[in-house]
Amino acid sequence: MAKTTSKNSTSGSTIGLNKKARHDYFIEDRYEAGIGLQGWEVKSLRAGRLNLTESYVIVKDGEAWLLGANITPLPTASTHIQPDPTRTRKLLLHREELDKLIGAVERKGYTLVALAMYWKRGRAKIEIGLARGKKQHDKRASEKEREWQREKQRLQKVR
Repeated sequence: MAKTTSKNSTSGSTIGLNKKARHDYFIEDRYEAGIGLQGWEVKSLRAGRLNLTESYVIVKDGEAWLLGANITPLPTASTHIQPDPTRTRKLLLHREELDKLIGAVERKGYTLVALAMYWKRGRAKIEIGLARGKKQHDKRASEKEREWQREKQRLQKVR
C-alpha cells in the first residue's frame, strides 16, 4: 500500500532564518546538525517563536554548542520549570564533521554561524555555516551586485 502524506505536514518547513549572517559573512560551507531541545522549546518552535539573529556556534571539549539563539517560551509553558530563552543548546554532529569544524575554526580562523532552523521528518534541524567575516567594503560590493542583478531582471522583464 502506498504511503500517503498530508498537505499540512511540517517536514522540510522553515522555522527561522538568519538573514544577517549572509550579509555579515562569506559562507564557505554548510552543515546540517540536530539540536538538543526541551519540550517547551519544541512547542515554541512549532509556534514559530525563534530568533537566530545573534546566534553563533562554539566548539568546546569536542562538542558543538549553539549560543545566542532566542526561543521565546509560550505563555502556556509548564509552571514547574523556569524556561531560559537563550540557554546554550547542544548540537548533534558526526565526529568527522566536528573534526573538520574544529580544524577550520582553530587553525584557519573561521566562524560558525547559525543560518536557518527547519523541520525534517518531524525533528528540528539547524543549518550552520562555516563563515569568514566581511569587511565594510565587501558588504558594499555585495549590496551593489545585488542591486545590479535586480535592475538587470527589471530590464529583461520590460523587453
